[in-house]
Order: sequence, then structure tokens, then C-alpha cells
Amino acid sequence: MGEFDRISVYDALGGGAVADTLLWKKCYGGVMLLIGSTFIWIFFERAGYNFLSFVANTLLLLVVILFFWAKSASLLNRPLPPIPDMDISEESVLVVADEMRVWVNRALATMHEIAVDGNLRTLVLVGFGLWLISLIGSLFNFLTLIYIGVLLSLSVPFLYDTFQPQIDEKLIVVHKKMSTVFKKVDLILQKIPTSQKKPKKVE
Repeated sequence: MGEFDRISVYDALGGGAVADTLLWKKCYGGVMLLIGSTFIWIFFERAGYNFLSFVANTLLLLVVILFFWAKSASLLNRPLPPIPDMDISEESVLVVADEMRVWVNRALATMHEIAVDGNLRTLVLVGFGLWLISLIGSLFNFLTLIYIGVLLSLSVPFLYDTFQPQIDEKLIVVHKKMSTVFKKVDLILQKIPTSQKKPKKVE
């Protein structure tokens, strides 16, 4: 394989139901995900229905149904709505908080490099990334981006798993060309001063 080692797409996706769905090993899951996401996109994007209004109206209807269900159950000696006790465990909160802490610390470190150290190279890279996100956001709204992500998730892994040898050959060529470009860009960025702060003189 040269610079790329042959990998198992199924194992890379974590196996299980998610991998079966994305690789169309269980067509039912893939078809339901595709139909559901397409319906939601058409319903909100093409029909012009507001997502926030839809969620609010759905929750309002659900709350009213549960209220009258509970009242009628107490009057008619019928079972209450089958709603389980919903509780978030402390362990899950700690896991999410720890993961968020890593991302927040990275963002703060980047801000420190720009605002305190005056790292012009970091400023250029962050500015380019934010400009690219802004450009993509101006072309598609958030719901369309999610729908495109679903379509890519249902097509790219399957196509790569099916035509992996041919795609890997093309990726090796692209990787070599991009490595040359990145080396030239890195040489240019290395010429940019990393800090504008002058060292203090020690008497």
C-alpha cells in the first residue's frame, strides 16, 4: 500500500449498528435514515415550516396529551403514562464536562497565543479557518449542512469500502502533491514572526 495501510472501514466506524447502517449492511437502517432525513429537510427547508415553531407545538401537544392522560387515569383507575424516571448520571456529566474542558483549553490556548504572545502565524491560520466556515455558512443554512452530512455519511464510507484499492491509489498521489504544497506553505509561515513581544533586558 505504500504510504497508506489498508484499514477495515467497518472497524474504523466502531462496528455494531452504526457501521452496519453507514455501510448498508442492514439496508433497513440506511433506508430509514435516508427517508427520515430527506423528509425533515423537505418539510422544513422547502415547505417553509419553522423548526422552532414545530418543536414548540409538538412539545405543547405532548404535554397536553400527558396531562389529560394522567387526569383521566386517576379518575378511571387506569395506569399512568409510561414515562420512566429520567435522570442524568453524575458519571455521564463528568465525561461530557471533561471532553468540553479539553476543547475549551485548546481554544483558550489559541486565544492566548494570539492576544498575549502576538503569534501572527496562529492568527493567520485561525483567520483562514473562520473565513472558510463563514464561506460555507453563507452557501448553506444549518439544516442543509446537516442533511448534506447525512448524505455524505451514507455514501462516502460505502463507496470507500467498495472501491478501497482504487481510491487508495488516488489518495497516495493526492497525498504526495498536498505534502509538497504544505511544505511550501509551512516555509512561508515559518518566515512570519511568532511573537511581537520583545524580550526584557536584564540589568
